[in-house]
Amino acid sequence: MAPRQLLEGKVALITGAASGFGEGIAKLFAEEGAKIVVADINEAGGKKTAAQIVAAGGQAVFAKTDVTKEDDWRRALETAKSEFGTLDVLVNNAGWTYPKKDTLTVTEADYDRVFDINVKSIFHSVNVVLPHLVAQGSGSVVNIASCITCKPTNGLMWYSATKAAVEVITRSLAREYSCKGVRFNAVAPSISETPLMRDFLGEEPTTEALSTAATEVPVGRLCTPLDIAKGALYFASSYFNDFQTGIILRADGGHYA
Repeated sequence: MAPRQLLEGKVALITGAASGFGEGIAKLFAEEGAKIVVADINEAGGKKTAAQIVAAGGQAVFAKTDVTKEDDWRRALETAKSEFGTLDVLVNNAGWTYPKKDTLTVTEADYDRVFDINVKSIFHSVNVVLPHLVAQGSGSVVNIASCITCKPTNGLMWYSATKAAVEVITRSLAREYSCKGVRFNAVAPSISETPLMRDFLGEEPTTEALSTAATEVPVGRLCTPLDIAKGALYFASSYFNDFQTGIILRADGGHYA
C-alpha cells in the first residue's frame, strides 16, 4: 500500500528553488510531505517559494546559498538539521548558462561561472552533504542534468560540457556510495519555459519559436517544471524507488528517443 504522502517524514534540500525547475520540485516535494530547505542565492525569490509552501500547509525554510561556496553549503546543511533534525534528500538543481553564442566569443569569466555553478557546486555538495548521508546510512541525491548531451548544440558547447560532467559524476558517485545507502540519480530536462530559456535560444522566445519547438516534441509540448519535479520525486521516494541508482532519466517528451 502506498504511503499517504510519498515523502512523509523526509527532509529535502533543493538548490535553485527560487524559480524554474527548483521551485517546481520544492512545491511538489512539499505536497508529498517533505520538509523543505529552499536554497538559493536569490533571497526574495527563495523566501517567496518558502512562504508559498507554508501558506499551502507545508513546512519550508529559506537558506540563502551561493552553491559555489563551501561555507554556504555548510550553513544550508546546518539549517536543515537545526530546523528539521536531519537531511534525507538533496536535489542539485541550481544551474546557469551564458547566452547562446559563437564558442570563440565565450569569455574565461563565462567558462569559470558555468563550471562553478553547474559542476563545482556538486563538488561542494559531495564534500559537505555526503558525509552526513553516509553517517545516517541512507539518502537520495538527485542531480539535474540536461538532454543537451544527447545532441550537441551550436553556441552552448561549454554549458553542454558541464552537463556531461554532471552525468559522469552522478554515475560515478552511484557506483561508489550506493553500497553505503546513498543513491545518486539525475533528471535530464529538454528545453523548457524557464528563466534560462532566453539564454538557451540566444534571443527572447517568441510565440512562434515556442510553437516550433513544441512541434519537435512527440508529445506535442515543451518540458515543464512539474515534469522535472515528478522525475525527481520518482528518485527521492523510497516507495517508488529504493533500487535504481546511477540512472539518467530523460524528461524530453520523446524528443531524443
